[in-house]
Amino acid sequence: METKRFRNFISGMNELNSHQFRLLEENVKAHVLKNKVEANLETRYDKLFCPHCKSSEKVRWGKRQGIQRYKCKACKKTYNSLSGTPLARLRKKELWLEYASCLVNGVSIRKAAALCSVHKSTSFRWRHRFLYNAKTILPKVLNGIVEAEETYFQKSEKGNKNLNRKARKRGGQAGRGKEKVCVLICRDRYKNTMDKIFETFRSDKLKQELTPRIDKDALFCSDGKPVYKRFVKESNYRHGCLNLSKGLDVIKEIVHIRNVTNYHSRLRQWLHRFHGVATKYLDNYLSWFRELDEFSTEIEPEVLLHRAKVPGKYKTQPLTIT
Repeated sequence: METKRFRNFISGMNELNSHQFRLLEENVKAHVLKNKVEANLETRYDKLFCPHCKSSEKVRWGKRQGIQRYKCKACKKTYNSLSGTPLARLRKKELWLEYASCLVNGVSIRKAAALCSVHKSTSFRWRHRFLYNAKTILPKVLNGIVEAEETYFQKSEKGNKNLNRKARKRGGQAGRGKEKVCVLICRDRYKNTMDKIFETFRSDKLKQELTPRIDKDALFCSDGKPVYKRFVKESNYRHGCLNLSKGLDVIKEIVHIRNVTNYHSRLRQWLHRFHGVATKYLDNYLSWFRELDEFSTEIEPEVLLHRAKVPGKYKTQPLTIT
């Protein structure tokens, strides 16, 4: 804008009524937030690769919706820093930081939609796009004393139009059985945590999932269930075995599973606010809580944005439970 036109614009602000001034203020705020989000989403030129052929040879190819586009010299396709990420093709970028704040505070879909002035279906879509990469961010290895305990959640087909079973009343107690899904939590004394959903809780599944994640010199602490004993024997771990049925929940003030039990309690209390979570989205919620626990609920909204834009083809198929 030319200087003269800008001065006329400023001087004309005195003629605005309260409604017009509020609209101007909202538009300026939205523009500032959009620029801030775009600055956070841009990837350094030398670290950007083509999502189609993985080539690093590229040229700048203009801007679209405030995001720099590039053209790959190898495959001749264009892309930007969001292409191939869960945030690709999402609109209203000026609201993403505010929505990320809603994730930090753990508010419901409808409340987040009201705070961001979007439809509840948009709020639902954003939630799971923002959390899509969180389930892949796990500690490389658990060290020292590793505590493990499983908990069970009722299987839920919430949102499905056609049920694969007879309809039941709401609620029900979590326990074992065909209508339950098992969630195993492993946590070391450094508060590194990993979680895994199992449909069948067997020692071979444990060996497949835990062996790459637990250090060979670690002390594996659990209760005395046969599945843990078989896993420890097959994987050659030291085992701190507790007999909870006889009240033996701690040995020498070192071997116990109090940390992971406390984590279970806080997880269930936190999930209660959502009034039931569909099983196919349960891993997203487990990852969401793990992130909040990792940062002690002090995670910055910008961190959630950066984690959500990790490259990798976003797939919309439902969760596959192992």
